[in-house]
Amino acid sequence: MKKPSAGMVRLMAIAAPLLAGGALLAAPASAPHAQAQTQPARSEVLPGYWEYTTSVFGVRDTEQKCVRPSEINRFFGGLSTRKWQCTYHVREATDGRARFEGVCKDHKDRRVNVRLNGTYQQESFRFNGGAQLARGTPYIPATITARRISAQCPANAEYF
Repeated sequence: MKKPSAGMVRLMAIAAPLLAGGALLAAPASAPHAQAQTQPARSEVLPGYWEYTTSVFGVRDTEQKCVRPSEINRFFGGLSTRKWQCTYHVREATDGRARFEGVCKDHKDRRVNVRLNGTYQQESFRFNGGAQLARGTPYIPATITARRISAQCPANAEYF
């Protein structure tokens, strides 16, 4: 396998945190266009102990988090990370299909356009999409998969 160039390493350093780690875990997004925002019903995705894996440029990251019933809408509908705060002008989730489009910003005011879409069930979801680091450039492919491991969280579980 060919060693990545320095530019590719920098690109991955910016993009990977966006879609890795807690890619689905942060504050809920706000949408100025109410017609473009469809919230999943609370019962569509279940709380419990979840495992999620992100992949960007073949770099995979897997985490496990406990999601309380009061946090399920943030978990499924926020799609931000601890490092990146995202605002989605499109946030749709109905009938097992979801689509998110928006802009994420880090603490250094770097901005990245984000697109994700895919399918979900009560105990799993898979989103494909990516991040665009600069206007007019291609989106970097990425996937996010998640599955509910159990309804109950272990005593030592990390909460979201």
